[in-house]
Order: sequence, then structure tokens, then C-alpha cells
Amino acid sequence: MFANRRSFLSGLALSMAAASTLRPTPARADQPQAPLGEDGLHKPDWLHETFRDMRDDLEEARASGKRMLILVEQRGCIYCTRMHEHVYIDDEIARMLREDFFVVQMNLFGNVPVTDLDGVEMDERDMMNRWGVVFTPTMIFMPEEAPESGTVRDAAVMTMPGAFERGTTRLMLRWVLERGYEGDEHFQHYVARNLNP
Repeated sequence: MFANRRSFLSGLALSMAAASTLRPTPARADQPQAPLGEDGLHKPDWLHETFRDMRDDLEEARASGKRMLILVEQRGCIYCTRMHEHVYIDDEIARMLREDFFVVQMNLFGNVPVTDLDGVEMDERDMMNRWGVVFTPTMIFMPEEAPESGTVRDAAVMTMPGAFERGTTRLMLRWVLERGYEGDEHFQHYVARNLNP
């Protein structure tokens, strides 16, 4: 099993490196950097401020024709900063985050109340433990409709922990929008196929 895991992680690393070259879009010098909020987290204009009731947020995302994405970050996270300064500013990524996704930001160590899909309410930091989030940034992609029971952790169609380059991030967003998680093709194969059409 260890060898399989090592092979998977090696393949993932190679795919991430290769995907970073996928149609790179240079950052424009005139593109503004996302400001920092009082909580020390970046606040790009594509974030949605909500009451953090996951069932309500998922319904609002569905009603607006968008996919819900929970973005977990923390103050002082160098990987979060890199994503905001070098990845999320990519024209296509920024467009997808703004037009196709309903992005709700969570603070790994925050104390804002969050209500899970099953009605359980906890502060952000406790909810992140409940969802098994231990790294920032983490992107949690939600289904198009709320399940009848369970938690965000149970319902997520894809969880992407870590900082990735533009190519991998761009392809992950597309893969979710195309509902790649419903098919038989693994995300790594999707990346390889789109790198070598």
C-alpha cells in the first residue's frame, strides 16, 4: 500500500508540475491584489459574504446557477498568499471564480459560527476539525444540491488541499464544472489528457 501511495503522490507531483505549463496566462501589472481583511485573510471581489449556513449557501449558489466552493485559509499562510498573488489572478481562473462559483471563505482558526448541512452549529475552527481540514489553503467543492443528510465532509464532490499552480487549479475548476467526479476518469488522467490533447 505504501508503494501505491508513493506512486500516486509522485504522479500527482508530476501532473501538478506539468499542468502549470498549460496555457499560462501572465498576470497583468494593472491587476489589483486582493486586500487583506481584519481577520488577515485575502478578500478578493469574488468572495460571497454569508451567514455561513451551508444548506442556505448551497441553495443560494444553486439558485444563481453557480457551484459552491468553500475556501479554507488562515492568517499568515504563505501558500494562501501565493494562490492569491500568483494563481487566482489568472484571467481564466478569476473569471471562473467570479462567474461560475459561489465562493465562501472560512478561517481555519476562526470563531465565526458555521452551520453544517445537518444543522450542527460550531465556530469555524471546530467545524474545520469536523470536516477534517488540516491544511490551508483547502478548496472544498460542493454538489449542486444539498443532500438529505450528512455533513459538508460527507457531501463534498472534491476536496483540493494545498497550493497548486495555475494549470492544475484551472483544470480542477473545469473538472468540477464538467462534473468529472461523476465519471470514471480520474482527475490525474483528465489533467494528462488536457495537457496532451
